[in-house]
Amino acid sequence: MEDVIVNRVANSGLLSIDLEEYLPKDEIKPFDLKDYLFRGLILKEKEFREALKNIDWEQYRNQYVAITCSTDAIIPMWAYMLVVSYVQPIARDVFTGTPDEMHKFIFLKNIASINTGTYTGQRVIIKGCGDHPIDPAAYAEITRILRPVAKSIMYGEACSNVPIYKKK
Repeated sequence: MEDVIVNRVANSGLLSIDLEEYLPKDEIKPFDLKDYLFRGLILKEKEFREALKNIDWEQYRNQYVAITCSTDAIIPMWAYMLVVSYVQPIARDVFTGTPDEMHKFIFLKNIASINTGTYTGQRVIIKGCGDHPIDPAAYAEITRILRPVAKSIMYGEACSNVPIYKKK
């Protein structure tokens, strides 16, 4: 009689989610307002408006754009709005904040867009190890969206997991 190797993990009915699949893959281009400040501190409306008119906005076509200011200057709210009015028709998406903050925002948005119907009544394991560091907010977000529908949620690997939630 032959020994048959049975993959109990594959037969367990667990659905696995690898959060790395939801990481933003495209570059995020910063638009730094500091480049338009007088003496690095003051935004002058007339000069700022003129400078925006002269920018080649095509460089932002289909790009993620993070509007930020890398100096400690007080920027009027309308300045962000004005930049968005120029870049939004060209860019893939626009965000006010640093590129790292935009990366996190897109990542959480990607996770929030998961079709939870696939996981209704299922046992779900959220992969714990990978090639890229995953922000704790991503684990919180996936738990938030799956808890109402999943039968159970676990963290880690199928052979070694931490139970997170089990429907009673």
